Amino acid sequence: MDDGLIALAKAAAAQRGKSVSQMVGEFIDSLRRSNAPEKTVPPVTSSLRGLLKNKTVSEESYKKHLQEKYG
Repeated sequence: MDDGLIALAKAAAAQRGKSVSQMVGEFIDSLRRSNAPEKTVPPVTSSLRGLLKNKTVSEESYKKHLQEKYG
């Protein structure tokens, strides 16, 4: 690693009250956890996945929808 990156890592570790080794260990542990199987989601949530894929939903269209629905 270059000196600038080492200095940044040391400063970030000091801010967190940790050593660079602890931070690296926690980062590697987070990689392991992120590779864990996805948690089961309720069927309703699962059925909505991908519903808006490749769709553009603007804030204006959402406001229009709410105005039509609630007056």
